[in-house]
Amino acid sequence: MADEAKAKGNAAFSAGRFEEAAAHFPDAIALAPDNHVLYSNRSAAYASLHRYPEALADADKTVAIRPDWAKGYSRLGAARLGLGDAAGAVAAYEKGLALEPSNQALKDGLAQARQALPRPASGADAIAKVFQGPELWSRIAADPTTRPYLDQPDFMQMLRDVQRNPSNLNNYLSDPRMVQVLSVMLNIRLQNHDAPQPPPPQSTSPPTKQHHQPETKAREPEPEPEPEPMEVTEEEKEHKEKKAAAHKEKEAGNAAYKKKDFETAIQHYTKAMELDDEDISYLTNRAAVYLEMGKFDECIKDCDKAVEKGREHRADFKMISRALTRKGTALAKLAKTSKDYDIAIETFQKALTEHRNPDTLKKLNDAERAKKELEQQEYYDPKIADEEREKGNEFFKQQKYPEAVKHYTEALRRNPKDPRVYSNRAACYTKLGAMPEGLKDAEKCIELDPTFSKGYTRKGAIQFFMKEYDRALETYQAGLKHDPNNQELLDGVRRCVEQINKASRGELSQEELKERQNKAMQDPEIQNILTDPIMQQVLTDFQENPKAAQAHLKNPGVMQKIQKLVSAGIVQMK
Repeated sequence: MADEAKAKGNAAFSAGRFEEAAAHFPDAIALAPDNHVLYSNRSAAYASLHRYPEALADADKTVAIRPDWAKGYSRLGAARLGLGDAAGAVAAYEKGLALEPSNQALKDGLAQARQALPRPASGADAIAKVFQGPELWSRIAADPTTRPYLDQPDFMQMLRDVQRNPSNLNNYLSDPRMVQVLSVMLNIRLQNHDAPQPPPPQSTSPPTKQHHQPETKAREPEPEPEPEPMEVTEEEKEHKEKKAAAHKEKEAGNAAYKKKDFETAIQHYTKAMELDDEDISYLTNRAAVYLEMGKFDECIKDCDKAVEKGREHRADFKMISRALTRKGTALAKLAKTSKDYDIAIETFQKALTEHRNPDTLKKLNDAERAKKELEQQEYYDPKIADEEREKGNEFFKQQKYPEAVKHYTEALRRNPKDPRVYSNRAACYTKLGAMPEGLKDAEKCIELDPTFSKGYTRKGAIQFFMKEYDRALETYQAGLKHDPNNQELLDGVRRCVEQINKASRGELSQEELKERQNKAMQDPEIQNILTDPIMQQVLTDFQENPKAAQAHLKNPGVMQKIQKLVSAGIVQMK
């Protein structure tokens, strides 16, 4: 029934009837609430209707169920892009491409999302943003022509206004001081007509008589005066010396860190911070040492301080991202409950908005995975699981299969290791006609307890219903190895042999034969047999060289493959 509703939804979607498609998928989801494909398809329908909030909710559900399925991130990217979140769309598409790099739909979506990102600032804005750079104050203080402006309150007010809103720069370009600062920041000479002009050069030659004699020799051009060396104040000299000393301390700290001498490394990084409190790399390096030592609280404090100082001094976005990543790592180490992981996950997400680093993305994925596992552990309760299983059994007896599925699913959330619940839910899915879901549950049942006969009977019955008689036979025979006298398994073997022999004797109707052949040609195992050069020769010998064909049948592997082709209706024995 779930497959039928899904098929109707897909057909409506293909025909462009998106409202109708969106109406069919809820029926399928009610029957198979853990099927990620259904949420994905409904998300696509909602996106086609421009109902992006609903599309996003279904895309999030898809990714939550199957975080390793690349197509889910394609749905997530489309929904976020439709909501105007271009950066979020880029992140979703990139996550999908990390799982499936050759996916063209993800590549196209990523290109579209990147085009929707905010455009870079114009030339005027770029010039204005010079005033937001971290070196603004040091450059003004270092230049003798602009240093006095720092003592003028009205100028400082103008400068802070431009820092807060760079577009206000145009309001102050009539002030010669702002023009001079702009020329210093851009390393160009701008003509400042309001500045006092130097007096014309005075001639030092003695006065001449009123009547001049013509000169017979041209004068040698006077040499250009050498430029005055720029003055370096004691304060600037001391500042540079401190920066150089801080850098040396950092290098010494790095060397100690490599040797695992953490206490010494901390001493050097701390000294570097005392010499130069503007460079946040000393803080992030000390945070890395605290992280290695397991001092997570100290690591978090250093990272917070680094982010704060980085914002204040306009540090590189990569440095901010590094500090946030280290903080997220420390938070994840401290996490005791699934709720604790929320803060770590949020911190990693903030780091990625500063700079998309593959290491940060991996740490985010690990934290999300750890949170999900912890949630499952916190939700684990075998007693409640048994109660939910019993409720499911009651609904199953009443033939209320969707209700039974709901309670079995809750039982598995409470105890995902109980093979009986998977067996029971597989039976429900079989009654509902949801064969793929039923098969998956039966296989999980066998995986959890290979000696549990019900798992084999459920799986064999589904395969038999799907007319995969050779596979059903293998399943029943595998179950009999653990329970040789199980009557259900023995009956299953008998039914499979009857169907296989029916095909061998050529007793199938043309309609049955055609149905089996069509189904078989979609089976990868049958396709591999038919494309195998050895099997092609075997089949040729069956038609042209009966003696050689008899020899082939003595090979157990060849005989097994021939039997599969016979069961599928591809080959008929006479």
